[in-house]
Amino acid sequence: MIATLNEVLPAARKGGYGVGLFNTTDSDMLDAVIEAAEAERAPVIIGTAEILLPYGELKLIAPAMVAAAKRASVPVVVHYDHGLTFDRCMEALRLGFSSIMFDGSLNSPEENLAATCEIVKIAHSFGVTVEGEIGHVGNADVKGEADRYTTVAEAREFTEATGVDALAIAIGTAHGAYKTAPKLDFARLAEIRAAIDTPLVLHGGSGLTDDDFRSCVKGGISKVNIFTDLCLAGRRAMQAGLAAEEDYLTIRNRKREEITKEVVTKMRLFGCSGKA
Repeated sequence: MIATLNEVLPAARKGGYGVGLFNTTDSDMLDAVIEAAEAERAPVIIGTAEILLPYGELKLIAPAMVAAAKRASVPVVVHYDHGLTFDRCMEALRLGFSSIMFDGSLNSPEENLAATCEIVKIAHSFGVTVEGEIGHVGNADVKGEADRYTTVAEAREFTEATGVDALAIAIGTAHGAYKTAPKLDFARLAEIRAAIDTPLVLHGGSGLTDDDFRSCVKGGISKVNIFTDLCLAGRRAMQAGLAAEEDYLTIRNRKREEITKEVVTKMRLFGCSGKA
């Protein structure tokens, strides 16, 4: 059943567990995530990001995502992740996404706030939820990139002014595969959690340790974004299939099975299994 962030994240916040956002750029990944969610009886968020559209165009993958969500036996949020432009966010709305993230974190705080307010106004008129970001989660593979951590004052001001339904914060994670272990600011997470009621989102989750995930969820993270770990699972499966000289369709099924296993592992780690 298709759902919005407001139908899964408040319960996660109250229950002390996290719900995974798994970006699905093709039908193999999409099938794997839905299968894992139904097997685990877990709410789930499926999505794609603006930066990923060259690998799975929105008008091609969106109908499959929406259809899969509607026929699923568990709540499935269809989320447009890291929407960077107004036009693409509007396209996602027209294509039936039930949730949108507008990421204006690379703009000035004033520009980010104004643009997010406009997106929230429009999306809410569609009955669609919105995630915003304050602070900046950078890229793990960019040497020397300085991420801007979210402050308590920024988080409070941003959520009150915009009315976002979820807030992505920067506490030391990064997108992509880590070159060195990240240093997460759990004290800052606790301070932000105590200051606002809006569900909090962790980006750059792939590559964290199990203890990191547990501490983040315990500290108040309600939504955890995962993509790189799914790609790595799929790549391992393909490499094994090629080494065994399997045909394309056999390798495809091997890849799908490995991605499903990875999603199940994450759901159990986040504590959302059995919560649907």
